[in-house]
Amino acid sequence: MNRFKLGLQLYSVRDEMEKDMEATLKAVAEMGYECVEFAGYFGKSAEEVKTLCDKYNLTPISVHQTHPVFLEDAETNIAYLKTLGVKYSAIPWVSPDDWENNYDKLIGEIKQVGKILKDNGIQLLYHNHDFEFHVKHGNDCVLNALYKDVPSELLAPELDMCWVHYAGNDPVEYVKKYGDIEEVLHVKDFICKNLAAGPLYALIDEKGNADGEQRNRESDGFEFRAVGQGRQDIPAIMKAAEDTKIKYIIVEQDGHTTGKSSLEDAKDSIDYLRSIGY
Repeated sequence: MNRFKLGLQLYSVRDEMEKDMEATLKAVAEMGYECVEFAGYFGKSAEEVKTLCDKYNLTPISVHQTHPVFLEDAETNIAYLKTLGVKYSAIPWVSPDDWENNYDKLIGEIKQVGKILKDNGIQLLYHNHDFEFHVKHGNDCVLNALYKDVPSELLAPELDMCWVHYAGNDPVEYVKKYGDIEEVLHVKDFICKNLAAGPLYALIDEKGNADGEQRNRESDGFEFRAVGQGRQDIPAIMKAAEDTKIKYIIVEQDGHTTGKSSLEDAKDSIDYLRSIGY
């Protein structure tokens, strides 16, 4: 029997969330997702968001939230998370330049935020991209250095399987490497001509602003795909996760390039996971 809770990172359907949050959450629930991870609230209060999640029997398990907001106004931001009832708050993005030039400062801030959240019953996570494997700190990559320098009770991984693989690593090995301290795993699929070809993305916030470098995806042959429709060995990743502390499998798809809508891709992803026994 599947022991994982299947969730959707709502960044995957941000176009629909912006148009109609309630209709989107209803559709996500009807697909069979049990929990959701937020990436922006589109002007709604925590009470409004929680009411909608409760209405459609979706558990708001986590959020993606940059860590400086908790240094600027911890009380307000933590109150929002407590009203939602989330267990986790994930740092979605720290720029390569910051990791390269401000590592010690970042580690201090992450420890501080991790402690603030821990004291309020919330676990801080870090969601990687590919560059954390290429930017070095000492003799190791930033991703590995981060988890050596910050205790797991203050920071746990939220490994993104797409970026682990695209950076040139074996996703299964990274699931095993951090499985004793990881509870939330991002499952994301893709195709590309070349692994480790550099950053391919610019994150888009809820206001439509881009943050980060965007490469020419056409030359790299990179496209996001629904889970099970790309180059990832999803059954192997899921099997590896079974032997870890991972509790939540979060589907994420940053972009949609096959002619299907974001909601159709989200449904294809969970349908595939269900088809292989999850």
